[in-house]
Amino acid sequence: MEQVPLRRIVIAGGGTSGWMTAAALGRFLERGWQVTLVESDAIGTIGVGEATIPMVRNFNQALGIDEGEFLAATHGTCKLGIAFEGWGGFGERYLHAFGMVGRSLGLVPFHHYWLRARAEGKAGPLGDYTLNHVAADANRFARIERPAGSALPPVPYAYHFDAALYAAFLRRFAERHGVVRHEGRIAEVVKQPGSQDIAALRLDDGRLIEGDLFIDCTGFRALLIEGAMGTGYIDWNQWLPCDRAIAVPCARTEPLVPYTRSIAQPAGWRWRIPLQHRTGNGHVFASSRMSEDQATALLLAGLDGEALDDPRTIAFKAGRREQFWTGNVVAIGLASGFIEPLESTAIHLVQTAINRLLEFLPNGPVKQADRDSYNRLATFEIERIRDFVILHYAANGRVGEPFWDAARSMELPPLLAQRMALFRASGRVAREHDELFDVPGWVQVMIGQGVIPQGWHPLADQLSSEELAMFLDTVRQSCEMDVSRWPSHADFIAQHRAPETAHVV
Repeated sequence: MEQVPLRRIVIAGGGTSGWMTAAALGRFLERGWQVTLVESDAIGTIGVGEATIPMVRNFNQALGIDEGEFLAATHGTCKLGIAFEGWGGFGERYLHAFGMVGRSLGLVPFHHYWLRARAEGKAGPLGDYTLNHVAADANRFARIERPAGSALPPVPYAYHFDAALYAAFLRRFAERHGVVRHEGRIAEVVKQPGSQDIAALRLDDGRLIEGDLFIDCTGFRALLIEGAMGTGYIDWNQWLPCDRAIAVPCARTEPLVPYTRSIAQPAGWRWRIPLQHRTGNGHVFASSRMSEDQATALLLAGLDGEALDDPRTIAFKAGRREQFWTGNVVAIGLASGFIEPLESTAIHLVQTAINRLLEFLPNGPVKQADRDSYNRLATFEIERIRDFVILHYAANGRVGEPFWDAARSMELPPLLAQRMALFRASGRVAREHDELFDVPGWVQVMIGQGVIPQGWHPLADQLSSEELAMFLDTVRQSCEMDVSRWPSHADFIAQHRAPETAHVV
């Protein structure tokens, strides 16, 4: 039998991105591959990415992970969307809920009918017709599979979890699938003779970890992609000026809500993420507008429960690498770029980078055409997510605060400016290729923050006023009736709780 050549993949760094990568490679790469991960227990991880979007379920399912086991191991809860408080104006609140908004009728998305009914004074808030929004406000959750032809929309959901526990959970999974972990700090990156490619990582105790392909999961340090390869970084501060986050956990309080909270502040925003055993809190802010002491004081004053640790500050710079794959190095996670966690996309970007890596996995020396395609697709994805996050700032309604006034008047990326103009004019959203956020997401954020179209699709005028009112009322009642049969989120989670948190669920 012909010998299969050994292909050596070395992952630098652990944490969520490192162990997600290791778990996937260990699971899907079979005979002929060697996957090694190098990390040091002495180097801390960021560990604030505890909120996700529904695609993370695909990742866990592809690995064959049982959801109940996962929720118990990570102290996880379920997530139906994100509540934005104070973004559309002081005292205003809306949800960016996962899934469909209302129900399409014919060729026309629901929100066009809602816009017409609103103009006629016959529509309630958009969230009244959105299943996940109704469920989130009722603090209810159910895992439901709809039968074919059901008139009710599906129930897409994501998770909140302890990122450190998720990394530990995936480490156990990866090691069962043959991934070898080496403990130690990386003291030197050894290049191949006469080449810019990396040959090995030398650890602080002298061990040499050789490889053919290297994955940089070293976080903001970007030890390989920047430190060794000098790739360069594109700064997005002109659109996303927040550059600090202060994080602190607090005791869990009731009720156990099935959504993330994003609460606007004078120079940024606070997150609140409910877990089984605690609540994760953080304050993202622009250090040019607010001092760290002021930001910390606002964060601590807004806690719902007793602080369980000292606040810690994380400095960051919104942007991306000029190249995500250069030479024989691929950057995944924070090493590849950073968008503040406003829409919980950090872990999703890790997931899609892993998918892309597997798609372009080299069979021998890396070809430049593969690198170019990988970088083009990664750039498209992260820049479209960037634009969606910028939208929240550009469309804010917090008049009279310098940070927010400046955000409303900034010059936008051209595509985002075009999208906002299109929506204002006609209520249309033009989604390109397979970008992450679909029509319902754009609609909920723009309408939620006061970007109301001047018109709607002409086909929405084909219903009589009575038929229009009946259609909206049917959708609203269907959502309310469906949700009324669901258990509370706390009762659902009680079936999947970690033993040590049983008394608080």
